[in-house]
Amino acid sequence: MRKLLTSAMLGSVLLASGCATQTATLQPTQAATPSMTTSHSFYIGGIGQEKTVDAAQVCGGASNVTKVQTMQTGKEVLLSVVTLGIYTPRTAQVYCK
Repeated sequence: MRKLLTSAMLGSVLLASGCATQTATLQPTQAATPSMTTSHSFYIGGIGQEKTVDAAQVCGGASNVTKVQTMQTGKEVLLSVVTLGIYTPRTAQVYCK
């Protein structure tokens, strides 16, 4: 019974910590692959921390930026769960015309 309860609790934690994605679409885009992908490290859930990506510089001007996206991939969620939220990496992607 304890094993079942422990397994159910672990499963609940993994399901509750699903992948998260934020997307800002600035222009209709046909780009299927990002022009830049970078990973940022955050600690303790990222509380009070920020990272900046200059999308205009990546794309050679603000008018060339079509989409900006930040996400937590499955691997990053797993790292967050294993470290109990101490290490919480996120990936940022920039799409250009």
